[in-house]
Amino acid sequence: MKIIISNSSAVPIYEQIKNAIISQIMNGELEENENIPSIRSLAQDIRISVMTIKKAYDELEQEGYIVTRQGKGSFVAEKNKELVKEQAKKNIEEHMEKIITIANKFNIEKEEVLSLFQFLMESDNNEKCNRN
Repeated sequence: MKIIISNSSAVPIYEQIKNAIISQIMNGELEENENIPSIRSLAQDIRISVMTIKKAYDELEQEGYIVTRQGKGSFVAEKNKELVKEQAKKNIEEHMEKIITIANKFNIEKEEVLSLFQFLMESDNNEKCNRN
């Protein structure tokens, strides 16, 4: 498992760890039921406090990304389809906020943005149909 920590980031370290693990789960680098490093092992590998790793793991478990089995370790939870969908919606929202910022900066009307969105959605659906 690869985790990169930025000491200069405003994001707390435990949250950086949590976000890195979530990202690896969502993009398939970590598979369902895959064993993830123990808290102590990960703490040694990335030279971070055990308590910081524990906080990240606790939140990951509360949010349904991992499960801990007594005496066996922590594992990637089976993908909760609603959780995956919610994460995708959050990702879309972030992109849409960027679109709104750009549209406002260049005085592009909402109708133009919606029209472009509609066109792209229809084009994408047509391409998918043509591939099948």
